Amino acid sequence: MSKLNVALYKLSVLYEILSEFKSELNFNIYNFSENDENFKKFIKNNPETLIVTSLQDKNFKNVIYYNKALKIKNLFQQINVHLSKSNYGAKSNILIGNYRVDTNSRIISSNNSILKLTEKEIDLLIYLSDSKKEKTSLDLQKNVWKHSNDLETHTVETHIYRLRKKIFECFGDDKFIINNKKGYKISQ
Repeated sequence: MSKLNVALYKLSVLYEILSEFKSELNFNIYNFSENDENFKKFIKNNPETLIVTSLQDKNFKNVIYYNKALKIKNLFQQINVHLSKSNYGAKSNILIGNYRVDTNSRIISSNNSILKLTEKEIDLLIYLSDSKKEKTSLDLQKNVWKHSNDLETHTVETHIYRLRKKIFECFGDDKFIINNKKGYKISQ
């Protein structure tokens, strides 16, 4: 998942302070001063951006009004709350192939059909969907189940078999998770 964008609008001193911590931040920071056109273009192209400004008269979607009495620690807390809310919403609406996946509720849906999945099944689908190429059983075992490579287990094959069966019974789709000699992947 990509980092949240935080735009500091007409707060160049705050930007200088935060820039010193840039590599430690869990969000991207951008500085905008008097050039309203660049700012408007950036917000238009990045509508989920959190704006931090001291200007109370602006009508922004996601904003923290910064006054000089606000402590940096409190600002970070407010940014992290916004980040958590933003991530929750994003995780509720992931498209994988023809399906909508809600990782918060652990539901996969298509049209009017809904299927409840386990946390591991969701993890498996997300991991497979994030890759353009096939993933081997060993790779899935290591990265989804967190097993060491030297374990011999049929965990992956068993879970994929059961997940395919559940998806087929609910959606009639037997081609959602495909495998070949190279491994498993989500059909596109």
